[in-house]
Order: sequence, then C-alpha cells, then structure tokens
Amino acid sequence: MNASEPEARLDICAVLREQGEKVADRWVQLQLEQTALGTGITEAELREEANALVDALRAGLESDQPVEQLVEAHQGLHQAITELSLLRARRGASPAVIASAVRALKEALLEAVQDLSRDSASLYATARLTDRLLDAAAAVSFATFVDGREEIIRRQSRQLLEVSTPVVRLWDKVLAVPLIGTLDTARTQVVMENLLEAIQQYEAQVAIIDITGVPTVDTAVAHHLMQTVNAVRLMGADCVISGIRPPIAQTISQLGIDLSAILTRATLADALAAAIPLTEASGQATGTAALR
Repeated sequence: MNASEPEARLDICAVLREQGEKVADRWVQLQLEQTALGTGITEAELREEANALVDALRAGLESDQPVEQLVEAHQGLHQAITELSLLRARRGASPAVIASAVRALKEALLEAVQDLSRDSASLYATARLTDRLLDAAAAVSFATFVDGREEIIRRQSRQLLEVSTPVVRLWDKVLAVPLIGTLDTARTQVVMENLLEAIQQYEAQVAIIDITGVPTVDTAVAHHLMQTVNAVRLMGADCVISGIRPPIAQTISQLGIDLSAILTRATLADALAAAIPLTEASGQATGTAALR
C-alpha cells in the first residue's frame, strides 16, 4: 500500500460524509446532460440511485477492506453498483451509457476532492485512489450489465419460442401443435414442455404435431420429433404427426428414417379425423376397465 493511501482514503471519506449530497446532485446533473435521458430512466430514479451509491461508497471506504477488493467484497457497495447496471440493462441502454455513468461519478467526486485545502501531492494521491476505486466499479458494472443483457435476451428468446409453438385444443381430448420454421433442440424442449403440460391440464388423449410449416425434415428433426412422441406416450396419450408433404415424405424415405411406429397423416384435417376415433376407443377401454 502506498504511504499516502490511508490519508487519501480518509480524505475521500470526509468528502463523501460532508459533501455527499453535493456529489450525488452533481452526478445526476452530469448524467442528465449526457445520455441518461435517452434510456427511459427518470430523474427521480437517478437521484435515488446516486444517494444510495454515494452512501455505499462512504460505508465501503470506512470499512477495513483493501481498496483493491472493496467493490467486490463490500456487500452494500457491490449491490449498489449491480443495481445501477441492471437498471440500465433493463431499459435497453448501450454499454456506452454505463461507461458514461461511471465517468460522471468520477468527475463529480474529483470536483469535490479538489475543494480540499491540501497540498498538490496529497490531492494527487486522493485523485489516484478515486481513479482506482471507480475503475474497479466500472469493471463490475460492465460485467453486470453484460450478464443482465444476456439474461434478458435469453428470456426474450424463450418467450418467442413459446409464442411460436402454441398448443391448440382442437377437440375434446385432442390437442395440436402447429410447428413453423426450423425445429432445433431448444425449440423441441419448449414444444415438449408446453405439450406435456397441456396434456395434463386438458386430460388429452391425442396430441397432433403438425409439421406443415417445417421447411425440411432431416435426421436431426426426425430425432427431435421422436423425442416428443415418446414423451407424449409416457403421458398416456397417442401422437399423430401431420403435414407430411410429398417432398418431405421423399426425404424421409431417402434418409432411411423409420417413422413406422408413429401414426402420420398428410394434413391437419386428416390427423383430426384419425384422432377422434382414438379418443372414442380410449373412452370405451376406460369404461370397460371400470366395469371389470
């Protein structure tokens, strides 16, 4: 540790304690002048955030943790910086906005530090310590921002998958999943989860998977379909695949893919016509079992 660092740390603590409100106000002003207004973050939110972070900075510096570990190790400071980043990530801000916010805080704090009646060497040490502290804060905030944006993207992707794979109730005890586009592993998982939940909810006996909108069927797509069919059967329901157009039938035949164990139909209407007798047969079998 540099010999002047403890004194510099005390100086920053004194500034935050005596001029904390001024630093927070200046930080808000600088953000409003730069990019914050374009992120949907209100001035009231900025002020609440500024007060919380200034208080957390002071509490962190007053602790006995080293400056190098302060941002990561001090719970209150780490949480304040994390919330700053997540707020901007949720509002669709760019990484430049995060960088701008940290630079603005550094500028506001350095302005307050310069008001100290200290010699140039002490002011230099205090400014250097401020730089190190807020550079560490910038690193944490940027990492949090990236993680937050990735989580938002993952959540939105899953929502899109769910919207693009609706489970439709066609008839009493008959459900259908009309698939459009490429069927990959992630989408298969969503289809399977939604379909199995719907089978349980509606006590369905037949599930129709319509692939009319699937452009191609290769070995991977066939494997995904078989996984879904097997899961449906484990739920005690029958499965029908519809939408087997001539080009797809030819491709399946050429690839040597065996779908003989699955009931298939050319159109969704044909599949529904085949599904209704299956529900009636299932009902009769249930009734016979009950009589026994």
